[in-house]
Order: sequence, then C-alpha cells, then structure tokens
Amino acid sequence: MSTIQEAIKKNILILDGAMGTMLQRYNFSEEDFRGERFKDFPHSLKGNNDLLSLTQPQAIRAVHGAYFEAGADIVETNTFSGTTIGMADYHLEDLVYELNYESARIAREVADEFTAKNPDKPRFVAGSIGPTNRTASMSPDVNDPGYRAVTFDDLRIAYKQQVEALIDGGSDLLLVETIFDTLNAKAALFAIEEVKDERNIDIPIMVSGTITDASGRTLSGQTVEAFLVSVSHIPLLSVGFNCALGADLLKPYLQTLAHNTSFNVSAHPNAGLPNAFGEYDETPEQMQAFIKEYLDDNLINIIGGCCGTTPEHIKLIADIAKEYKPRVSTATM
Repeated sequence: MSTIQEAIKKNILILDGAMGTMLQRYNFSEEDFRGERFKDFPHSLKGNNDLLSLTQPQAIRAVHGAYFEAGADIVETNTFSGTTIGMADYHLEDLVYELNYESARIAREVADEFTAKNPDKPRFVAGSIGPTNRTASMSPDVNDPGYRAVTFDDLRIAYKQQVEALIDGGSDLLLVETIFDTLNAKAALFAIEEVKDERNIDIPIMVSGTITDASGRTLSGQTVEAFLVSVSHIPLLSVGFNCALGADLLKPYLQTLAHNTSFNVSAHPNAGLPNAFGEYDETPEQMQAFIKEYLDDNLINIIGGCCGTTPEHIKLIADIAKEYKPRVSTATM
C-alpha cells in the first residue's frame, strides 16, 4: 500500500473534520456514555468522548466513515484526551491504553474498508495526541508564578503510554495537535522518539499548533517563527495550525509558516469563530472560499477542519483541493 510520504507528493491530502461536533448530534446521555460496562461507575462520565470508543463504538465508526465518504484521506483517532492526565478528570486513568488501542483499531478498520473499495486512494489513520488540560510553561496560580501543575516528565510518561497504544492499534502516523504550550508538545515528541528508538521503527509525525488570538501567538506566548523553531529539531511529516481561529483569520499565520519551513504544511481551522451560544455558523461554502485562498497562494499540503466542521465542510474542501497541486516549499529551514 502506498505510504503517506508518497501520497503527499502527489496530492493535497484531506484531513477529517471535527469528531466532537459530530458526536454532539447523537445527544448521548449519561447512560449512553456509561454503556453496560460502566453502568455502576461511581463518577459521572458524560462528556468523556474518548470513552465512546468503548461504549458507543458504532458511533465512532460512523463518524470516520462519513468523513472518508466526504473525501478525507486521513481520519484522526478519537483520542484527543487519551492520556492519564486527561482521564484523571473522570477517574479513568487505568483505561488509557485500552481507550487509545480501541480508538486506533476502529479507525484502522474503517480506513482499510475504504482503501479496499478504492486502492488508488489509500486511507490513513492519524493517532490524535491532544495537549492535555495542564501546561508545563505557565503557573495556574497567579499568586505563585513558579508553580507548575505538571512536569515535563509527567507529560513524557503519559504521552509515551498513549503513543504505544496508538501504534499498537494501527495508526499510520501521529498527530500532536492543538498545541497551546510548546513545552507540552516537546514532551510528546520526546516520548514518540523514545518509542521509535525502543521499537526500532519510524512513524510519520504531524505537529499542529494553535494561535489563540489576534496577537498571533500561542497561549504560552510564542510567535509563529518561535513555535516553528521549537519543533523543527526532529524530522516531521508536517507542521501547521488548527483550532481557535477560522480559516480567514488563520491565513496570515499559515503564510508566515509556509514561507519559513521546508516541512509540509497542514491546517485544520474551525468553521469560523463561535457565536454567543458556542456554536459555529460558517457554512461549507464559506469555508471552501477561504480554503481556496490557501490553495491559490500555495500554502498547504494537508487541509481539514477543526471545531464546528462536518462531512459537508470536508466534502467541499476536498472538491476544491483536487484542482490544485500540493505546496512546494522554497524555504531553506
């Protein structure tokens, strides 16, 4: 089967859209999140989307299938919060390996089904590695600026367990995404390199940061250029941005990134900014028009959607991306 390194040279690759947005459509209750297995669990589990890979696997499978049907080349595993740090909120730290393994296995099965139907369009699984709900660079206590809620080693150990399970479950690549603190991401990258060395394997890595506001910086204060330098010490399949901003507001930061890196560039922006109810109003047609500007300006190699995006958004993005060649870098970095 074609590798993703070969595929990315031939076409602009399409990443899927939002998992959470699609799962919200099911209106799962506390009982649905629990399923039979966790019906007597002593803590609330509603809102733990990662757990749905165990208790509602048919829904996860359906979401992956919908994105592949829409034209996605890559789907992300349902593991955004799949570390012991993320699962501590739900008292489910002991389930982390199983959650990641099963999420990757489900995505792998769906990907293989679609590849078998159309071998000329191989489908790939990206193991999704989220930022956790703690930051290694900043103190959560304004009265104690030296305090940290998590250490680099805490993060490294947690990420290593997640990475091992994602690989064991069948991920083709690993996506360290929604990075608001680059030190957290560096712990994830360190863990990935550890696993690669121990297993004597190589696996492609995507890195995707988050520009949090109009200052053009990550939450921990890095500019685009600083973020790029911070993650460029290992070979990456791609570097890019996702979340926080819509496609229109993200464009200038992608331009800076694309002009300064020889890595492939990825983007999966939100469907605009959230409205007063926390919902996303940008239509597939509006988002397609913004993405066309990325393509006209030769900015991207991988494109998809984050919060608020649906298979309808991804279909129109895939339709327009077919008309363009992948970005060719002229940068020397």
